[in-house]
Amino acid sequence: MTSFNENKPLPEPVQKNIEAIIGLQVKHDRDIPIHQRLVEKIAASFGEPLFLYFQLLFFVIWGVISYVNPTALLSWHLLDLDLHQDWIGIASLFISTGVLVYQNRHIKISEQRSLFVLQMSLLTEQKLAKLIGLLEELRTDLPNVHNRLDLEAELMKQVTEPQVVLDMLQEALEQAITSDAVNDLKDSVKSEMISKKI
Repeated sequence: MTSFNENKPLPEPVQKNIEAIIGLQVKHDRDIPIHQRLVEKIAASFGEPLFLYFQLLFFVIWGVISYVNPTALLSWHLLDLDLHQDWIGIASLFISTGVLVYQNRHIKISEQRSLFVLQMSLLTEQKLAKLIGLLEELRTDLPNVHNRLDLEAELMKQVTEPQVVLDMLQEALEQAITSDAVNDLKDSVKSEMISKKI
């Protein structure tokens, strides 16, 4: 069985793709206002297992105090915990928190999977561009194959720069939001891609 070597450097195209993806995430996170970040952190804490454990501990302590010394709760302005009346509300709270914990874990897995798929898509595109370039070289080297200029193949063998594409997508999205001329936008993005030889 082969062991994974953690010190082995990644190929340069993979590193560029990772840097582009991280740059996109950092730029997105930087644009979020502070008040929204605070709300998101608080909301995210509700989906953590620690919050569920805190709830369990809180209700156990409340129940024990209600059973052992009900007058102690009056000093904190708390009512006695009556499981005959409150069990549906408590069960609903535990169930909803459990669902949040479950969804939170699956969202993290889904985000990791989508980043991996994006990385593999970028890498596949770069490998295809290299392969098209090699085929074009082979076509020009073979004596029995007619040598002709294929503009589409010339464009396709250019390696896509992820950051250029991300910037163009962002610009295109902003234009689409502010403008109703969607067809003009598609034409301008296409001409930009051709001019930048993506």
